Amino acid sequence: MADIHPFRAFRYDPHHVSLADVVTQPYDKITPALQDRYYAASPHNLVRIILGRREEGDTAEKNTYSRAAAYFGDWRQQGILRQDTVPSLYVYSQSFTVPDLIKKGSATELERRGFIALGRIEDYSAGVVYRHEQTLAKPKADRLDLLRATRAHFGQIFMLYEDSGQVEALLATDASPDIEVADEYSVVHRVWRITDARLIDSARGAMSDKKLIIADGHHRYETALNYRNELRASYSHSTASSSTPEPGTSPYEFVMMTFVNMNSPALLILPTHRVVHSLDSFSEESFRNSARAFFDVEDVDPALDAHRAAAILRECGRAGTSLLAVTANRAFLLHHPNPNMAAQVFGGLSIRQQALDVVQLHKCLLEKVLHLSEESIRNQQNISYVRDAAEALSQVRRARANIAFLMNPCRTSQVRDIAFAGDVMPQKSTDFYPKLLSGLTIYALD
Repeated sequence: MADIHPFRAFRYDPHHVSLADVVTQPYDKITPALQDRYYAASPHNLVRIILGRREEGDTAEKNTYSRAAAYFGDWRQQGILRQDTVPSLYVYSQSFTVPDLIKKGSATELERRGFIALGRIEDYSAGVVYRHEQTLAKPKADRLDLLRATRAHFGQIFMLYEDSGQVEALLATDASPDIEVADEYSVVHRVWRITDARLIDSARGAMSDKKLIIADGHHRYETALNYRNELRASYSHSTASSSTPEPGTSPYEFVMMTFVNMNSPALLILPTHRVVHSLDSFSEESFRNSARAFFDVEDVDPALDAHRAAAILRECGRAGTSLLAVTANRAFLLHHPNPNMAAQVFGGLSIRQQALDVVQLHKCLLEKVLHLSEESIRNQQNISYVRDAAEALSQVRRARANIAFLMNPCRTSQVRDIAFAGDVMPQKSTDFYPKLLSGLTIYALD
């Protein structure tokens, strides 16, 4: 099943830079404000490669991608980035506090452990790598242009596997970490380099029967898959020579992954709330009346705060679907979906998909009640995605949005069941926390 390999990672040299000044959140979690912060932190911050700024006068030849390639080449030449001397696995630990937005007053400390290695890129049809979310063409085109220009992977695909803790125990170590850095969310990231060939072989053997689920990084995984296919086609049309790589052994056949046991108690999924704005017409009472065709609807305290909202959702969610719809002046708890509407609303979706709160929200409320098309939702024309419930509430109460939908997080078991069944969820259905930092290890194809 899973074919993993050690590799010689490029890593920032701590004699040249402070690691805290150069590593970043994944590219799709970098806001404009965070991009500015990264640019100011260091001239060698990875943001210049993975999410560089556009400049006046950019052309097809000179642009963010060409500059990214130039930065990567220069930093390697200058020794800012140095390649490890022997192929290694990299144990990766993240120590963090459960965000306060999950449970008021919570101070639960967790440590999530996994390891970084190369994983073979597999077609979904092979039954080794499974996805659970839909992807969009535009982000994949952007990442493909970057990959073509740099021929390197700067962040890891977040992969889930399942066992009883054997792999994690096998790679456990009491040594001092090779890397230790705290990010902007006070998450402490530690990395230990594993070079023992026998231990690496044992880990590879233990993973060989595993199926993998993409937790985060769907767009980057499918980009790596497209690039692999592109290069395979290129080589197949070229004249074979002594330099032609053996099938299946080329560097582009692999991508950098972090493997985490899905049974880990530190595997945390946060909710991603929906905020709908700029509707041509919106009426709170009309929304309430229309929503009653799909759910039981109760008025709740319109002044509720984020913690109270989370408590209501958590309690009601024990019995099934639970959603909160909040406007400037009203708040509605929606629960117990109308089973008679299933055929009308969920045509083509499996029972597993229909049971998801996020699918109920999208199909019933966004599409049927608010009349947003699937295409407009994909293009985020009238919708934005917000992790912080307090921010979602603030937007509607400051009249910056028409309505906010707050929801419970998806469960890991739901992700597993959906993925292994070959189904998918709407985009932004899961928010695994914390994110894997980009720039801890880098995989260069040459």
